[in-house]
Amino acid sequence: MLPSNLHSPAANLFLLPSTSCSPCNHGIWISRNQNRRNRRRTTMSVATEVVLPQAGNRLYLGMDFGTSGARFALIDKEGAVCAEGKREYPLFKNDETIDWARSWKTTLFSLLEDVPNHYRHLVASISIDGTSATTIIVDSNTGQPLSKPLLYNEACPDALPLVKSIAPVNHTVCSASSTLCKLVSWWNSADSNKEYATLLHQADWLLWFLHGKLGVSDYNNALKVGYDPETESYPPWLLAQPYSMLLPHVKAPGTSIGYLKEDIRSQYGFPNDCIACTGTTDSIAAFLAARATLPGQAVTSLGSTLAIKLLSTNRIDDARFGVYSHRLDNMWLVGGASNTGGAVLRQIFTDERLEQLSKQINPMKSSPLDYYPLTSIGERFPEADPQMAPRLHPRPENDVEYLHGILESIARIEGKAYRLLKDLGATQVEEVFTAGGGSKNEKWTKIRERVLGLPVSRASQTEAAYGAALMALKGAQPSKIAGEILCFLYNTGFSSHSA
Repeated sequence: MLPSNLHSPAANLFLLPSTSCSPCNHGIWISRNQNRRNRRRTTMSVATEVVLPQAGNRLYLGMDFGTSGARFALIDKEGAVCAEGKREYPLFKNDETIDWARSWKTTLFSLLEDVPNHYRHLVASISIDGTSATTIIVDSNTGQPLSKPLLYNEACPDALPLVKSIAPVNHTVCSASSTLCKLVSWWNSADSNKEYATLLHQADWLLWFLHGKLGVSDYNNALKVGYDPETESYPPWLLAQPYSMLLPHVKAPGTSIGYLKEDIRSQYGFPNDCIACTGTTDSIAAFLAARATLPGQAVTSLGSTLAIKLLSTNRIDDARFGVYSHRLDNMWLVGGASNTGGAVLRQIFTDERLEQLSKQINPMKSSPLDYYPLTSIGERFPEADPQMAPRLHPRPENDVEYLHGILESIARIEGKAYRLLKDLGATQVEEVFTAGGGSKNEKWTKIRERVLGLPVSRASQTEAAYGAALMALKGAQPSKIAGEILCFLYNTGFSSHSA
């Protein structure tokens, strides 16, 4: 556990005022902390001084890149939403596989276009969240991917024995889907010139298009490559490896990186003083958006997958179960991400059908069906089993019963996850806020409340893009002034749920 006097800048987001229920007047909806080894190339400077925007009538843009699509949220300094929008990923094909890098890049610029013209000149800062452990190895000079991105749920079992041989027992990286396993797998198989390569995460790479400084990450995204947020450094066992030269420089989430590139500013009409800030992972952005502030409060993100984050006084890391901890102030966000979730439902039912069937479910009645809903083989948490097969049979003739069984089975997995965290030493969960698309299903919420035996409610803000916007707001504040403002808000009663 961190000492009480060691604070994380990201945690200050907890003290921001709660959002208004009504949008702005024009609100719309639009559908290494290390020195690199000497190399024969130029690298970005991470010490760039930035004159931060003046406080005033400014806006803050956050973008969330999830598993199936991306969203943006534009907020003012009080946290009120002025505009928001979403985009599905265009599925470009490359040799019969999806070119995810091109899809994400295209979506990034589409979202920038979707920001209303009359707001763009007011945007003070931008931040992005992405899926955890989604890894891209890029050319150090051009930023172009050297191979296809390795997605959050892709496993590299070939690298796991090597990673386990150098990392501490049960370390977060000792999972076949960890960023470090992906890096080691690429390192041992790539034919390209490794001297001119850099590892980035999804959010890092997309932010690079905005600020142009290659090789910057945040300590939330960098956790699964081995970065230690407690010491704020890469550990010696990792730096001793030959591929450590690919590791990005790490900053706190929501830290100013630099001004937007001139071509981005001129193309989209952002002001000259608009800055890009380091991002975070999608599940942490969702946690921040939900405004859980006390130990024992948790956020379950029900998107394409199921992600759990519990605010705990104790740090828990155990790769045997896919459990890891992100630092947040003098506490820890303990949790993990399961491969179960909404993507399974969409394989079986349309959104319209889901809504129709859900209305007919009696959430107070327990389902006798016992499933383990997965889209494909492999689970990460609360069981780390790359060979686990989906279990969605027997299927009853009645689709209401079938959906009831699936929803309740996912709730049981969620309950097992929270029990596991308690058994491993985390603070016991007392209240659950729900984010993501699944939070809109009231019958599912009632099922989960019964299964968990806990109060479960929809978060006041359910989208990770809102949490990314809070990161942007934080990054736009000079540190001294921001601290004084946040302390003032806290001391005058602006808590996370006062609205």
